[in-house]
Amino acid sequence: MPAYIISDVSVKDAEAFQRYRTRAADSIARHGGRYLARGGPVEPLEGSWTPGTIIVVEFPDIERARAWYRSPEYAAALAFRDAALSRNLILVDGISGPA
Repeated sequence: MPAYIISDVSVKDAEAFQRYRTRAADSIARHGGRYLARGGPVEPLEGSWTPGTIIVVEFPDIERARAWYRSPEYAAALAFRDAALSRNLILVDGISGPA
């Protein structure tokens, strides 16, 4: 069953963000993840949430998503995170088959 990492990002430093983004993307691919959304336009439809940049990554399952987040490959990206961005990040378990 797929799992999703969803991130609401505000970029603080564009140069640091590029270093973070490159390393994060490489680590995601190594753990079987793929981007479903990566910073396109956001259109709030209900409520008061006004997100910045939304990123959605799909992993084959929740265990692979957790392994990615705790991996040494992703740790290399995290070295740039605090300078690069602020964010809210969540892990959501998906569903299998028709909803």
